[in-house]
Amino acid sequence: MSANPLRVFAIANQKGGVGKTTTAINLGTALAACGERVLLIDADPQGNCSTGLGIGRTARRTTLYDVLMGEAPVVDAAVKTELPGLDVIPADADLSGIEIELGQTARRSYRLRDALEPIRANGPYTYVLIDCPPSLNVLTVNAMTAADAVFVPLQCEFFALEGLTQLMRTIERIRGSLNPRLEIQGVVLTMYDRRNSLSEQVARDVREYFGDKVYDAIIPRNVRVSEAPSFGKPVLLYDLKCAGSQAYLKLAREVISRERDRQAQAA
Repeated sequence: MSANPLRVFAIANQKGGVGKTTTAINLGTALAACGERVLLIDADPQGNCSTGLGIGRTARRTTLYDVLMGEAPVVDAAVKTELPGLDVIPADADLSGIEIELGQTARRSYRLRDALEPIRANGPYTYVLIDCPPSLNVLTVNAMTAADAVFVPLQCEFFALEGLTQLMRTIERIRGSLNPRLEIQGVVLTMYDRRNSLSEQVARDVREYFGDKVYDAIIPRNVRVSEAPSFGKPVLLYDLKCAGSQAYLKLAREVISRERDRQAQAA
């Protein structure tokens, strides 16, 4: 068995606008900067994760659509990014028709899990991060069926806990029928504004609800984080010294530390 077995995280929250894609891009970049080998899978037909990593539409010759349709293996679909150690399987609008195309195909919910099996055994990666769409559809189900755990970005705003019940219900459903090992890996608070007392109140409520599942690292509201995607760059490559970059590096170190603790307890 590998000293660093592959871990697959579905980055999910069925509420939109919580910083899910931003977290997928920048956590993946920060993990790679810490020496991990990371594959980001863009599972949203909007393809924002691909765009934010500088993969233009014309460069998306092989996408997640091809992988799920069995037309390309994961290693052939992966595109190298600007940062060594970070690859991405891009998405485009073709993905929006996948539900109809798969229809009642056998193992339709296991397509991504089956595709990842070859790299679980002897692949080049230590982490796979799947950026899920903000809805429960065949893409989200495939992501959670393939994942070891769900990573939940949660924004520090008034409706933060709205939709969490739905997400928890989805996780329970997937665990009960498709993937019994699925768990919540952790919750990261995003869009934190220290000038706003509501952010602090939401942070307290979330920590009370999830306990030690909530990361110490908090992602602040940061202009540089918002600007970076328009330049096709993760914020760490756009402005390493800004508060957002430093928060994602702290988060990555915390993820790695927790994963090492988990492995030690399992040994």
